[in-house]
Amino acid sequence: MTPLIFLPGMMCDARLFAPQIHAFSGRFPVITMPMGAHDNMAALAADVLAHAPPRFAVAGLSMGGILAMEVLRQAPDRMAGLCLMDTNPLAERDEIKARRGPQIAAAQAGDLHRIMQDEMKPNYLTDGPNRAAILDLCMAMALELGPEVFINQSKALRDRPDQCDTLRGFAGPALVLCGRDDALCPVERHELMQSLMPHSRLTIIENAGHLPTLEQPEETTAALARWLEDL
Repeated sequence: MTPLIFLPGMMCDARLFAPQIHAFSGRFPVITMPMGAHDNMAALAADVLAHAPPRFAVAGLSMGGILAMEVLRQAPDRMAGLCLMDTNPLAERDEIKARRGPQIAAAQAGDLHRIMQDEMKPNYLTDGPNRAAILDLCMAMALELGPEVFINQSKALRDRPDQCDTLRGFAGPALVLCGRDDALCPVERHELMQSLMPHSRLTIIENAGHLPTLEQPEETTAALARWLEDL
């Protein structure tokens, strides 16, 4: 039975995957790892590997997907399956990097709530009946994680490498999944990732933005279940 590791997005925790953990915890060893102790992807991935079982599958969303690719780069022999959700294999663009410094300074000055309210949360979700509740949950997760985690994660994202070559080398079962309306990591990024991996499936979740695990949990869980059957 292959253990399943969930890696959450920036300023999120296990609650991002609550529907999927509920669905799979009776069939798989399910692990969710925190990812705010270091300010670079290499060290964050080393932490994951230090606490992970000898062989495992990884499902990462957004920053969690970026971290999953670094885990794969460091230990390809340990990864039984890879699921990349609403994420990006490319290095950060200069215009995004330019925003990081002011955001980090604001977080250091105690302004994390405003950053999440004005600059991040509005980009997460498509319109839907649960939008307000999910945004409230995102805020709660972010404020509980706090400014130090925000700063570390911002630096890790800013300085991350391109992982396209890493994906080209992965021949295991892979799922590439995204919300149709994801404005942060659009569909074409996922088409790129799917094209790089020979045994990958692309699933686009309708009526979802950047967080389909919460916006459309049943459809997302079903896609993950199909992937897990291939492990």
